[in-house]
Amino acid sequence: MPRVSEEHLERRRQQILDAAQTCFARKGLHTTTMQDVFAESGLSAGAVYRYFKSKDDIISALTTEATVDLRASLSEAVHSDPLPTPPELIRTIAETIVALSAPGGPVRLIPQAWALALTDPNIGDYVRTNIGGIRRLWRDYAERMVEVGWLPPDADTDAVAKALLGVLPGFILQYLILGDTDPETLARGVTQLFPDYRATASQITHG
Repeated sequence: MPRVSEEHLERRRQQILDAAQTCFARKGLHTTTMQDVFAESGLSAGAVYRYFKSKDDIISALTTEATVDLRASLSEAVHSDPLPTPPELIRTIAETIVALSAPGGPVRLIPQAWALALTDPNIGDYVRTNIGGIRRLWRDYAERMVEVGWLPPDADTDAVAKALLGVLPGFILQYLILGDTDPETLARGVTQLFPDYRATASQITHG
């Protein structure tokens, strides 16, 4: 009997995830059942459970996928040369968020996963891991800001990372729920809040 190829297994796994994402977009994470996923995917319960033991496992996989592109975009920008300014970097990440927020898009699952993380320890573990990884990238950026003189040498880069991380969840919620915010507006707001950060940092460093 021929062995099932890795390519076939990955296609089947993605088929299940695509079906689950469709269900979650239609009914939400909380109310979607595994039976909904079976029906949407056209697969038997046994076939689905071969890949995912529970709905939580599916949610964790989709939540991880939803942050992969965000983390990749942030990592590329943070480690690029020349270093993008805060408004430039915020605009880049916000544009990635918009691209991933189309109807049924993965970013639309993120706020739902945040809500579940408050009461579901398993989902909470996955969400904390993903948020922690993104915050470490913001700390890398803060440390590079110190290196180029945009922040003073004694800057609390951990605090800066936490503050910068807080910007993007707010953008996600405004973009998805209020619908009146875009990447350019966000970048313009950051520019106006901190118009002289580079000059000020230089004065603190050399003054």
